[in-house]
Amino acid sequence: MIANPLGIIMQGIGAVILLPIIIALLYGEHNFIGFLIFGAFSLGLGSILRRLPADYNRLQLKHGMIIAALAWLWAAFIGSFCLMYSTNIDFLNAYFECMSAWSGAGLSIYPSVEILPKSILFLRSLMQWVGGLGVVIVVIGILIRPGTAAARLYKSEAREEKIKPSITGTVKTIWWIYLLYTVFGIILYVIVGMNLFDAINLTFTTICTGGMSIKDAGLGAYNSDPIYIITIILMILGGTSFLVHYKVLKGRAIDVFHDIQFQAMIIIISVFSVLLIVISKFTSMDAFFFVISALSTTGACIQPSNTMINWPDFAKIILIGLMIVGMSAGSTSGAVKLIRIFTLFKGTYWEIKRILSPQGSVIPRKIGGKPLEDAEIREAGSFIFIYFIFIFISWLVMVQYGYDGINSFFEVVSAQGNVGLSMGIVSFNMPDLAQILLIFNMWIGRIEIIPALVLIKGLWDVIRG
Repeated sequence: MIANPLGIIMQGIGAVILLPIIIALLYGEHNFIGFLIFGAFSLGLGSILRRLPADYNRLQLKHGMIIAALAWLWAAFIGSFCLMYSTNIDFLNAYFECMSAWSGAGLSIYPSVEILPKSILFLRSLMQWVGGLGVVIVVIGILIRPGTAAARLYKSEAREEKIKPSITGTVKTIWWIYLLYTVFGIILYVIVGMNLFDAINLTFTTICTGGMSIKDAGLGAYNSDPIYIITIILMILGGTSFLVHYKVLKGRAIDVFHDIQFQAMIIIISVFSVLLIVISKFTSMDAFFFVISALSTTGACIQPSNTMINWPDFAKIILIGLMIVGMSAGSTSGAVKLIRIFTLFKGTYWEIKRILSPQGSVIPRKIGGKPLEDAEIREAGSFIFIYFIFIFISWLVMVQYGYDGINSFFEVVSAQGNVGLSMGIVSFNMPDLAQILLIFNMWIGRIEIIPALVLIKGLWDVIRG
């Protein structure tokens, strides 16, 4: 039930690992053997699992969640061997880097990325680009046949929106929108003077709201307002629902302003940018850039971490809040998502209104014109509660190791929200337990916790017999 579709995904991951061979050959790098070996291994093992019998009609949501959870673990696992082969780092650091890339977190353990081979830089960007759309989503669009299995796997990655009547049709539509914006970003960066290699990498890591940089100084290395503005545009595009993009591209541009999540995004960006300018004395560019970077969970950075560490606590707390919230559901953004925040607040408001209303009163419950069920309100509340529990656990461990309270909280929130903004805590010599917990935070943040818990419960049941 699980091995066959997981094998298909492993084949897709193997194909991704093989692509940097092109870059290695173009730049005369000899590490292409690593990509070939480990990409072929994932393809081969996936092919073996794909030969096992499977009844796709019996595939349930729990199976889809287990497949999704395992797929992300495998993606980081196979990618880590490429990094170990090419950059001589240990397994834990390599796994951290790959989980950060695939999940779109964008945190890096490398003290300098500019000395890395071009093929490794491209692999990191490619993993972010594919991971931003979703490993399972990518495979559904390319390999899996239409039907119930596709629907189960689609929902297993915490996606609900349907652009087309069928899931496979929806996934393919998301794919061409994603590709269109990727090409759009590359062209814009080249127009303002960026070289093609940098433009491809930066677009890959921005449109997916990943933010992993190929420069030691991040985006600040370019010191260019036009590049910053293009990046802001791409971050907003990446954090906006694909359903809204589809409507806009179909000529219904006015619909973007009717989307409740987009409305909230504009208000939040405006209010908190002004607060940073007025209270924390940020420049206008810094304020808008970092607010959008945190809210979209891109984690792109135009200031070095030693500058960010010296920010006032007020600025750090604002960015922490934005990194927890995130942008739209149905986008490449991470974190809790705006719609869950809306659902929880409106649910609380409706409960208070119900208590104050005469007995038997019917209170209409809608968000953005869509009726809301009790189960959806409970689900939003439960998710946010569990989300904070895992942040709290990792935060306690970080503080126990002697890290500053606010800075370590910032780091944990950034990891679990798949953001990537950093106070400089993440490094190759972090304590092992702290590093493992941040890997766990990035993993559950990407798959939105429940698939991870389903997998853990399933493994526990198997162990107990």
